[in-house]
Amino acid sequence: MNSTTVKGAAKEAAGKVKTAAGKATDNPKLEGKGRAEEAEGKVQKTAGKAKTAVKSALK
Repeated sequence: MNSTTVKGAAKEAAGKVKTAAGKATDNPKLEGKGRAEEAEGKVQKTAGKAKTAVKSALK
């Protein structure tokens, strides 16, 4: 795991919290921000995994 993967996982987790908070408080704006942050985190996490795979393949 590299720092990109860890940051992506953290961003994804924060997005899930925001989404849940938005649902709980009936705040669609917060819920939408949470979903967007979750998606961004997933992309970042996937990029980190790809980065690790490339580094491993080049060894």
